[in-house]
Amino acid sequence: MADADSSSYIHMVHRLIEECLVFNMSKEECMEALSKHANIRPVITCTVWNELEKENKDFFEAYAKGSHERSTEIHKRQRIQSSLNAYMGQNNGESTP
Repeated sequence: MADADSSSYIHMVHRLIEECLVFNMSKEECMEALSKHANIRPVITCTVWNELEKENKDFFEAYAKGSHERSTEIHKRQRIQSSLNAYMGQNNGESTP
């Protein structure tokens, strides 16, 4: 019976990790979220995540690449917004010809 319980628990952690992936979370963010909201120890989440990575190498490589691209895009937008705010502050909101 203990094997069935641990298998069920691992399956639940697996499904919760898949939910984290839907929300584009990193492994660390997922570990923190499952610890906080599902009372799952980070070492368990990390172990299951690592096994999923081994079994789905191509998926996780693409996921990591997509995460990096999203992060780069967010930083680029923040830099543009910061530049615009600085420009508007220097010109007191007045447009120049």
